[in-house]
Amino acid sequence: MTTLLQARGLAKHYRRRGLFGRREVVRAVDGLDLDIDAGETLGLVGESGCGKSTTGRLLLRLIEPTAGEIRFDGMTLNALGSAKLRAFRRNAQIVFQDPFGSLNPRLTVEDTLREPLDIHGVGDAASRSHQVDWLLDRVGLSRINRSRYPHEFSGGQRQRIGIARALALGPRLIACDEAVSALDVSVQAQILELLEDLRRERGIAFLFISHNLAVVRHFCLRVAVMYLGRIVETGPRDVIFGRPLHPYSRVLLSAVPRHDGSGPAHRLCAVGEPATAIAPPSGCRFAPRCPLATPRCETEQPALRRIGRLEVACHHAEHVASVPPESLPARESVPH
Repeated sequence: MTTLLQARGLAKHYRRRGLFGRREVVRAVDGLDLDIDAGETLGLVGESGCGKSTTGRLLLRLIEPTAGEIRFDGMTLNALGSAKLRAFRRNAQIVFQDPFGSLNPRLTVEDTLREPLDIHGVGDAASRSHQVDWLLDRVGLSRINRSRYPHEFSGGQRQRIGIARALALGPRLIACDEAVSALDVSVQAQILELLEDLRRERGIAFLFISHNLAVVRHFCLRVAVMYLGRIVETGPRDVIFGRPLHPYSRVLLSAVPRHDGSGPAHRLCAVGEPATAIAPPSGCRFAPRCPLATPRCETEQPALRRIGRLEVACHHAEHVASVPPESLPARESVPH
């Protein structure tokens, strides 16, 4: 596949005043490498506060990176001026988690869907009206809803409006930031089916940011696991969910409920206290909680390296590969 979007060394640091006025640096994203291929669905998963949503906004340049490079279809985004950045917006859109908060309550559905067409000067008035009708048809909303306001719709209908708005300019990449997490399960299925249809029909690539691993397993073809501002493992969905090589991935996937009795008899748990984005460890970010950690892990930051079909940032990935997915060895059993 052709690489559509590529990030290298991407970082976003926030400066703030902490307790007693002390200055602190929050490393929300800190040295992230990520690729998204054209037409693929990439799931970005990790626990709350790991930097998933910040990553999505960085990749679309909704916020400015502190460091690193972002390339879209061979074009470096970091140095784009306002005119070229506006042109880039036609190719990359986002669907937010809150379908009500992301819509302007003062605009009707027609105004909401026409706005990006007006801003980018797409077609004339008649063609824009036809495009609004097409968008409503495509996301399964009746055209009689054109004159209604966001508060008159259900949560699932609002999210369909958000998707229609994201589709208006014919993007090649859509970032979905927890786009179905606030919806009922039945509505989630409808939205995911709609997104999959759009991927097949129009070749749109999706960055699907979610904490719901069951949804990611259903929708995404490839998965990237994020921990404390960095990607720790990435690879095909079936491999990640079947036999991941990073200890954190195994702990994270162990928490997924299994209703068919196929899951492990016990849950894997990380030991110790989690580090924070204010004072991340100098070595492996997961080392303070990892049952496999050695002195090397505490001082040397592992880089992503390919092992089989996976890319994993772990000094002991080969050792993990020999361990059944449902278990982790004790710290003292790992060779130093």
